Amino acid sequence: MARLAMLIDLKACVGCAACSVACKMENEVPVGGSRLWIREREMGTFPNLTVEYRPEQCAHCENPPCVPVCPTGATYQNEEGLVLVDYHKCIACSACVAACPYDARFISKAGYVEKCTFCAHRLARNEEPACVTTCPTYARVFGDLDDPDSDINKAIQAAGQGHVLRPELGLKPKVIYVNPPSKQGLTRKEAQL
Repeated sequence: MARLAMLIDLKACVGCAACSVACKMENEVPVGGSRLWIREREMGTFPNLTVEYRPEQCAHCENPPCVPVCPTGATYQNEEGLVLVDYHKCIACSACVAACPYDARFISKAGYVEKCTFCAHRLARNEEPACVTTCPTYARVFGDLDDPDSDINKAIQAAGQGHVLRPELGLKPKVIYVNPPSKQGLTRKEAQL
């Protein structure tokens, strides 16, 4: 089976938020909710300032802490490693929201938990996630980590290394960052993810 993952090239990201808008439109995310957001951080000192834009979303962890805490089985991991929510089983108890170290979930007004799905409905049609196809700078790459010839593995190899957020937790997140302008906030993780 595939190990689907998202790569984000921080050097290429310009913070335009096209990915976030595409996600909201594609998934009909309610006002006030967000499955994907952009963190912005100023670095340096005047006059040598730069800004880092870091898109964040559900990391679809290989060892997701949100799955075992769900009392109804609404949060689950499918055979491709995507961490998903069955809205019909969700009772909005917020256990998974509290368990997520990436703050990637929210309770929708409809009464269930929402989060990034890597656009599972698009993947079922052999399409890439909306955020990937919309990015004007091609900062996002989606693919199978188990396929050595996949675009995502080629991008990690070209960058020399990949970084993940909070690797010390042992969750094995599958949102991988390359080319960070600074290492602050990211811990080095070799590309053997």
